[in-house]
Amino acid sequence: MSVTWAGRFTKAADPLFRAFNDSLAFDRTLLHEDIEGSVGWARALQRANVLSVSEADSLVEALNDVLHHGVENPSSLIDAVDEDIHSWVERELVARVGSLGKKLHTGRSRNDQVATDLRLWTLKQIANRQNEIEAAIRSLLSLAERERETLFPGYTHLQRAQPILFGHWCMAYVEMLLRDRDRFNDAAIRTGLCPLGSGALAGTAYPIDRDHLAHDLGFSAPTANSLDAVSDRDFVVETLATTALAAVHLSRFAEDIIFYSTGEAGLIELSESVTSGSSLMPQKKNPDALELIRGKTGRQIANLVNILTVLKGLPLAYNKDLQEDKEPLFDAMEHLSLSLRMLPPVLDGLIVHRERARAAAGGGYSNATELADYLVNQGIPFRDAHHSAGRLVRAAIRESKPLEDLTVAQMQEVEPRIQSDVYVALTVDRAIAKRDVRGGTAPLQVAGSVAAARRQIESSSDEASTERTQCDATIREAHVDDLDAICGIIEHWARQGEHLPRSRDEILESLSEFAVAVEGETVVGCGSLWIYTPQLAEIRSLGVVPDRKGGGLGSTLTRYFVDWAADLGIPKVFVLTRAPDFFARCGFKTVSVSILPEKVLKDCATCPRNDACDEVAMTLDTGATPIRAN
Repeated sequence: MSVTWAGRFTKAADPLFRAFNDSLAFDRTLLHEDIEGSVGWARALQRANVLSVSEADSLVEALNDVLHHGVENPSSLIDAVDEDIHSWVERELVARVGSLGKKLHTGRSRNDQVATDLRLWTLKQIANRQNEIEAAIRSLLSLAERERETLFPGYTHLQRAQPILFGHWCMAYVEMLLRDRDRFNDAAIRTGLCPLGSGALAGTAYPIDRDHLAHDLGFSAPTANSLDAVSDRDFVVETLATTALAAVHLSRFAEDIIFYSTGEAGLIELSESVTSGSSLMPQKKNPDALELIRGKTGRQIANLVNILTVLKGLPLAYNKDLQEDKEPLFDAMEHLSLSLRMLPPVLDGLIVHRERARAAAGGGYSNATELADYLVNQGIPFRDAHHSAGRLVRAAIRESKPLEDLTVAQMQEVEPRIQSDVYVALTVDRAIAKRDVRGGTAPLQVAGSVAAARRQIESSSDEASTERTQCDATIREAHVDDLDAICGIIEHWARQGEHLPRSRDEILESLSEFAVAVEGETVVGCGSLWIYTPQLAEIRSLGVVPDRKGGGLGSTLTRYFVDWAADLGIPKVFVLTRAPDFFARCGFKTVSVSILPEKVLKDCATCPRNDACDEVAMTLDTGATPIRAN
């Protein structure tokens, strides 16, 4: 197999060097992005009059075919002996259009090419992680609302400290995750600059409109310095730092829940769906999901250290060391995604043992601070009050009773100013109610923080949608005359790897399930609603014409199908998708595919990608009342 740089060399590379040097085994992950960048470069060369319109059109068509081939035939990538994903794409391109394929690399280096690919991939992954974080936050908020009156012990040093509301505990992790989401947003700002056109290190020699190219590819602007653009990976560092910190927050969450679910604490119980048993001890119910979340944090921190170590001694500009930037990033994103997606099923199935939690909240002399505060209200300086409260705790411990079981006379032996109204101050409910300051654990404060966080999440989703909601299309049921347009839309997105292909006959047979978006007489979008059971339907084949992507039409179509299902009395819709960020913005929640009906799983078994499925299962409640079985 020839390589792109072989012209300078007269001898074949040593097989061991090839195995050491080649990166296709992992950088094939960037297939979509490499095609995306190459399509953008072809159009940029066309605008610079390096390629004719027909040449650029031929290249774009061939590149889309290469993408379709790679997606539909993953073994063509797995078994290939090309050096990297760029070489594989170029070879496949030349096989389709001959010497025209060799023109595509005009003015472009693999240095700016790979930097562009990696930034495109990272931006998509950041968006996905933000949506997964928001899904986790929504589950925390739902749990906080469900347990809004539940008293719970608060801890410091793993010792019972002061009573709190369980919702207050939930909101602590909401705040952490909100900051993680915002940090990803910050990382996306600096990732969203386009290196393409920087060449190997000095910039391209062709009159490329880099601003136009950057915007074509979805970047905010081109990078400012060609040396920096091809040689730095600080956007990877920043993303991995955010990933590591998010993982640390998840690890702390996992540790809390693991402790609360122990037999010794017994404050909560985990669902059987996220726990496992023991091969020896029949009684065991192990918190494996949470332990794995905690355990995966180590690799997240290691990935950050990895890339920092790679970068620390590199001279300008590109060095082969930078090949080591991808696997840590790929690994970090994969495992943070797994951890984040585990949170909703853990939280949704979590049971709080409320009576035991209430007893624990009032135990361990957690009301000692309330006693000190009571004494302060009697005019005693806090340090003296603290000392007296401590003496009374010691007296209660000697008698093996809680503070509130001491008599007034016993208390007055330590502090004569104590009166019978002290018992009101020592109740757990009073302790909670007194913390009625912003950020405190009083019921109104917790309710307010839950509502504020929910508004923040929903407003950010609305803002993301607002950027795409200018939609003047009419949506109606599909007619036979729409068949060609529907087939064209589905075929386009199937070639992009976004849809499974559907034959014309298959679409015709199920035409009654389709709806289309039309502008005038032109079909600009389509989708279908497949009913599995009276309780469940699937939104399928959702797509818009390419020049309407990002204009709000997809969201409008999705809402149409959700409303259609609701009108039919179907309480839940689902999708199997490679675009979870889009459906998350539409309100869908990621779920395990295993919860879907057997009929769905049977369809999955006949799917050509069943052995390498990369689709995400997501569901949405339509608001319809479920039909009860007789």
